[in-house]
Amino acid sequence: MSQKKIFLVLIAVSTVSLLLHHGGHLNLTLEAFWLGCTSSRASPNQGSGGPSAKHTSVAFLKTHKTASSTVQNILFRFAERNNLTVALPITTCDHQFCYPRPFSAHFVHPHTTPPDIITNHLRFSRAELRRLMPNNTIYITILREPGAMFESLFTYFNQYCLSFKRVPNGSLETFLDHPWSYYRPEEKDSMYARNTLTFDLGGDKDRPSSEAPAYAKRFAAEMERVFSLVMIAEYFDESLVLLRRLLSWDLDDVLYVSLNMRTPDSKSSLSRENTAKIRAWNAIDSALYDHFNSSLWRQLRALGLACVEREVQLLRQSRDRLVRSCFGGHLPPLRSAAQITNKELRPWQPSAKVEIVGYDLPVNMTQKGHVPPRDECLKMVMPEVQYTRLLLRSESLRYRKRFPLRSSQQTLRTVGQVRAHKGSLAPSLNPRPSETLARSTKGALQLSQ
Repeated sequence: MSQKKIFLVLIAVSTVSLLLHHGGHLNLTLEAFWLGCTSSRASPNQGSGGPSAKHTSVAFLKTHKTASSTVQNILFRFAERNNLTVALPITTCDHQFCYPRPFSAHFVHPHTTPPDIITNHLRFSRAELRRLMPNNTIYITILREPGAMFESLFTYFNQYCLSFKRVPNGSLETFLDHPWSYYRPEEKDSMYARNTLTFDLGGDKDRPSSEAPAYAKRFAAEMERVFSLVMIAEYFDESLVLLRRLLSWDLDDVLYVSLNMRTPDSKSSLSRENTAKIRAWNAIDSALYDHFNSSLWRQLRALGLACVEREVQLLRQSRDRLVRSCFGGHLPPLRSAAQITNKELRPWQPSAKVEIVGYDLPVNMTQKGHVPPRDECLKMVMPEVQYTRLLLRSESLRYRKRFPLRSSQQTLRTVGQVRAHKGSLAPSLNPRPSETLARSTKGALQLSQ
């Protein structure tokens, strides 16, 4: 081997050793190079043109019971790291944009405009979002297999959705046997009981069965024109590979831990028969899921399944490193809200019949000599409601410092808007998380929605 080659090898080894010494975070482009993948910072739309600047204008349609809270947390943390503005709801909308009403730009808090990112729950209105968001905004959303999603909706909203609440003994099987005996399409919470994904996307959840197949096909085509990426919850990490490339983000930008999870005893196993009944009852949602599940895999195959798998492994390894860095080893223990000492980490509990668990930080962490988790680490395990309020406080403070006169004028206008909307807004489904605490969690916990 020539002296030049030996010198280059030594330089390469030294560089890798130096990177490993400083926290173990190899740049993904370097790792992908060694693995034979294409450039990690290249968007699928960029071809081989090389890395580009990170895309910072994102509208994420947060759908229900689809792992969307985890995606939202990724976007919240990215916005804070990059000093971006997140559109947040006005006070009367709580932490959602006055859902289930169709989204309006009037539902956005004036201290959070003009926004770079929007990600809280809303019912999709393309026209209103285009009024609010920059012209180069990339639209993304996430779907979940209809059977698992509907079982989760039925359990989660059994005390809010009257179509579920009136079912004897809260039996999902009983509902599926005769859904029209319990379902009332005109009721304000009926969107949780049929074609919830279609409703969230701004579609007609109650299109007659005879028209549903043709309608679903047209609606899927329309959504495909709007959304640059439709993630699939069952293939969450693979979806993140596409998301990261679409936005030209780094690997560290999409690291996560699962949020808003149920205990196993809050879940019901579904037979094939009941899964088929759910798909028939939610025919439009089922068609949408099948369409975009196929679309996702077309994109993954185009990228190269072997490369996708390598990148998924890198994602998981980096996530494990971050967890070790943040919490000294493993994730904090999962607990019910009543057991979590820090109220900022208590997840909202929908009812006494279902337990949502969160992460509990040891109270004696400092006494044991461990360094308390960094702010970024705490926010990675922070529930949606608390994180939304925290962002609103910080963005309002930043806004007042930048525009002291405008802030006082907009406060007066906001009061007027609140009074104008207060009489017509539907009451929030979600009380403050501290108002409803779950019982102690029993049994093993699963990291799934």
